[in-house]
Amino acid sequence: MPALKPKFEFRKSQRITRRSLLFALGYCLILSTALSSCGQTKNNSQQSATSTGTESSSSTTEKQSNNQVVRIVRSKQLSALAVLEKQGSLEKRLEPLGFKVQWAEFAAGPQQLEALNANGLDIASTAESPPVFSQAAGAPLVYLSTTQPSGKSISLLVPVNSPIKTVADLKGKKVAFQKASIGHYLLVKALEGAGLKLSDVQSVFLAPADANAAFSQNKVDAWFIWEPFATRNEQKKVGRVLVDGGKLRDTGNFYSTSRQFYQAHPDVIKVFLEELEKAEIWTKDHPKEVAQLLAPVTQLDPPTLETMHSKYDYGLLPITEKVINKQQEVADKWYSLGLIPKKVNVRDGFLTPEEYAKITPSEVLANK
Repeated sequence: MPALKPKFEFRKSQRITRRSLLFALGYCLILSTALSSCGQTKNNSQQSATSTGTESSSSTTEKQSNNQVVRIVRSKQLSALAVLEKQGSLEKRLEPLGFKVQWAEFAAGPQQLEALNANGLDIASTAESPPVFSQAAGAPLVYLSTTQPSGKSISLLVPVNSPIKTVADLKGKKVAFQKASIGHYLLVKALEGAGLKLSDVQSVFLAPADANAAFSQNKVDAWFIWEPFATRNEQKKVGRVLVDGGKLRDTGNFYSTSRQFYQAHPDVIKVFLEELEKAEIWTKDHPKEVAQLLAPVTQLDPPTLETMHSKYDYGLLPITEKVINKQQEVADKWYSLGLIPKKVNVRDGFLTPEEYAKITPSEVLANK
């Protein structure tokens, strides 16, 4: 753009008015600004083009991936998952991959899997039954890993002064539990062991917090629930354990994700499982340290948490045919009771052995 060189000649014979002088000066200022803007726009365009070219050369650049987040369920139990959150090691491992971690809290397993299916959660931790109900609803979940049973950490509570002495005494009574949870499943097994059916009791479907209130107010006769609710009620002398899941439970928990997240980010899942297994081992070997670490999370004092530690079995387990077959038994049980609308083929949610080999920690695979 050619430079503007306005010239103003003042002659004795020609007077210029104040208005025309101001107009001319303003016009020069506008042109000067325009020239500066053109140059700046050109420089910015060149910088933007260079930057865009660099960024588009790789779809996994740090700048692009820094905005990505993996949303993992928060555990408020005495679990390795809770330890993993407190230690912060997962965040450090995922940072080079451009991922940050968000910990999300849910009332129980069914709520987690609803969120998973609605793209509100990426990694869930539930017992065996919620995934079956989720699959029955058509959710494309993927089972990632399983755990030891830890049956003693789930208990059937009755009020401390209740006349109920055996499971058989529950006939006709109101029993609270989270629908489609481990409490629901173990109640079925406990009743069958006593020669009863689920229809022989009055099922009261309540989320843990609501069930806790109902139980403390004697609005229900029993409650099947996990830790730390059981221990809290025992400490307060509100409830006592009628039976725990030690001899009833023959399944572990499952970590699961959506099919979409697994296909998009197997590297993130691999890192998660590696760090989780490290946390499992550390948690198993450090009961005192774990108690101190998780006292604020569980709202229980460290000595109580140390006592609870013995109720848990720590360590991930690999997905095997035995695990898949057992999960199919769970699904068939729910279908036979008419509690899911269709027969579920749980294998639809499991990966191939080759796929599991790529994401499962080597020390866990060694347990096959």
